Amino acid sequence: MPFTHTDFPGIVLFEPIVFEDDRGYFFESYNEKVFGTEGLQFSWVQDNQSRSTYGVIRGLHYQLNPYAQTKLVRVLQGRIWDVAVDIRKGSPTYGKYYGVELSESNKRQVLIPKGFAHGFSVLSDTASVMYKCDNYYNRECEGSIIYNDPVLQIDWKVPANKMILSDKDKLHPVFAEIKNNFEFEG
Repeated sequence: MPFTHTDFPGIVLFEPIVFEDDRGYFFESYNEKVFGTEGLQFSWVQDNQSRSTYGVIRGLHYQLNPYAQTKLVRVLQGRIWDVAVDIRKGSPTYGKYYGVELSESNKRQVLIPKGFAHGFSVLSDTASVMYKCDNYYNRECEGSIIYNDPVLQIDWKVPANKMILSDKDKLHPVFAEIKNNFEFEG
């Protein structure tokens, strides 16, 4: 089965079946029926894509209810360390983070449900990342956590002197002070 359910309720790794030959490779990056057999049914409404250089950290971002987003993240080119922080009050993994390497070579994808802050760091010279969202972005419902939160202690797999962040991502609040309207429904 191409799905691995993690210890974080709702986070699922998807490893597509890849067909390779002398021409290259082919795989289905998303198939509604295949995901449906796993009980993963979403109506994707927005695709986002970014390209970044080594050391870039994007995140940690989320959308508050009612604009919360489930995301299906994959790497088109390069290699990243993808991170999701559980912000669902009452969750057994509340305040913990899940990290996984996604790359163009391993072709893994990670499904991150509503109630998680998301971010990634770039581990290769460049990386192009694409992710599907099941809800539209809404500026008034933006939420964020500072990348170097002292409680979360996220290992971004990039030396501190090589980290590159936007001015906005340097100003996010610490985990203890975030806006949060998520409850765990386990």
